[in-house]
Amino acid sequence: MRKRTLGFVALGAAASIFLAACGSGDSGENGGSDAAAAFDAGSTGVVNPSEETGGTLRYAISSDFDSTDPGDTYYGFSWNFTRYYARTLLAFTPAPAEASTELTTDLAAGMPEPNDDFTQWTVKIQEGLKYEDGTEITAQDIKYAIARSNYNGGELPNGPRYFESSLDQEPFNVYESSDPMEEFTAIETPDDYTLVFNLKESFSEFPYVLTQPQTAPVPEEADRGALYKENVLSSGPYKFEGQYEPGVKLDLVRNENWDGATDPIRPALPDEVTVEIGVAQEEIDQRIVNGELDVDLSGVGVGPTMKSQFLQDLESYETNLDNPLSGALRYVNIHTPNLETACRQAIAFAADRDSLHRAWGGDTGGDLATNLLPPTIPGSDPESDLYPSEDNKGDLEAAQDKLDECGESDGFKTVIAVRDGRPNDLATAESLQESLKRVNIELEIKTFPAEDFFAQYAGSQDYVRENNIGLSVSGWIPDWASGYGFGYKITSGDAIQATGNYNTSELDDQEVNALWDEALTTEDPDERAEIYAQIDTLVIEQAAILPVVFDRAMFYRSDELTNVYYTSSYAMYDYMALGVNRG
Repeated sequence: MRKRTLGFVALGAAASIFLAACGSGDSGENGGSDAAAAFDAGSTGVVNPSEETGGTLRYAISSDFDSTDPGDTYYGFSWNFTRYYARTLLAFTPAPAEASTELTTDLAAGMPEPNDDFTQWTVKIQEGLKYEDGTEITAQDIKYAIARSNYNGGELPNGPRYFESSLDQEPFNVYESSDPMEEFTAIETPDDYTLVFNLKESFSEFPYVLTQPQTAPVPEEADRGALYKENVLSSGPYKFEGQYEPGVKLDLVRNENWDGATDPIRPALPDEVTVEIGVAQEEIDQRIVNGELDVDLSGVGVGPTMKSQFLQDLESYETNLDNPLSGALRYVNIHTPNLETACRQAIAFAADRDSLHRAWGGDTGGDLATNLLPPTIPGSDPESDLYPSEDNKGDLEAAQDKLDECGESDGFKTVIAVRDGRPNDLATAESLQESLKRVNIELEIKTFPAEDFFAQYAGSQDYVRENNIGLSVSGWIPDWASGYGFGYKITSGDAIQATGNYNTSELDDQEVNALWDEALTTEDPDERAEIYAQIDTLVIEQAAILPVVFDRAMFYRSDELTNVYYTSSYAMYDYMALGVNRG
């Protein structure tokens, strides 16, 4: 009963996609299949399967990591990439599309076992696993990693706080404690290979939290706080070659102490993995097409210029293109500290959704969104539209009524924050700027470094208030495929943080918060889906989030890139599967 209700896969049910990709071309047990190079083939199958090892896999990105420290990151591409050097307790099944949302093991020796009311979870790790220096990975190292990433006094601001919100633990600071492992009582380690998680209350979806990079082991003696990102101690198939240079590069080489026989997630095909940082988007796109780079690390697809080139000459490029529905929502936060409810609703009514859709690339850029939860999430109702208008051009009369209601009949001025190096985000802001002018709402567009966007700017409570930031452009993919895994961190009052805040609108609504609490203790997934549908409606009613599109990205895969497939769990290509064949 419990296995059916929770929907987790058993240990061994998800074999490596690398092995499946070397089969006959029929659908494998992961739900994927070998696919001939064709338009969108990588969205549902494995393109160019190969056992070829060696070579250098070359990434580039226009911005930077928020952090290379697995305990201090929340960008989807970073979660995908850190797996090269950071193994986690659990993982998502290495398979194309939605099959990748199922759970399997990584460091763990088996799936977690709950007690009867889901307030305690026990997981054992494999014995004999090693770091790059040859020392053994222990349960205590994983316990310490979770402690440092959740109880650090703000030194590591970027990561999620699922553990902090769910563990039965009094607040403390790892870096100020004389004995942090003794003070951190919510996780017990009865031996070197067992972890027991004690929760405040029932949490039926807790195993999904164990996929997160914060469970990558860190020995206490190796921790350097905010400087740990310079050279993370590897538990995966690759290790840092030299130091990570922010804004410049990160190079990875093979870790001789990784044992592939213990790792169902990473075939580790390339000999080296390199990342160039701070390269302009148009240059990245052109160099990938020219064969000088392999992958855009950001994982959001090509920029508008290259996309336009592809669409104008589709016949020349189509066999190298994928255009999947990502499961991501692209949206605008409307910040509650600076704009009251009726003013936020005025923005929602006045927005020209048709223009916003076109700014994101039209039908190839995504599906027009009018609700919060992506259509792949149980509880989603894409037909819901609380701010309807003719041809999706905006209801200016309703917007003016809301401006009158909030005491701003003549309109107002505010700032919309955008991440640097994200052309679609900028186009979204420019579109909204134009449509809101029609009701005398003036938006000043300001761009900020993507790597610090949430830590220091749009996600900093003080900065938002001091600089009149009323809106910010964002995007979100599910941490796992449920309403909780998608929406909790961006709409729950309990998720609000002083810095590194991803509930960027700072919505703190009693009814929404109570529903999130109810979902934690609801075992039946259908009942949880009903709760998530209610939350969706309440969030949009309050205009804390203005949905733009359910994203479709345009990805280019070269003929030299092997084992290419799109994974719904990260909403981009599965970086762990990739190899190169320059022959």
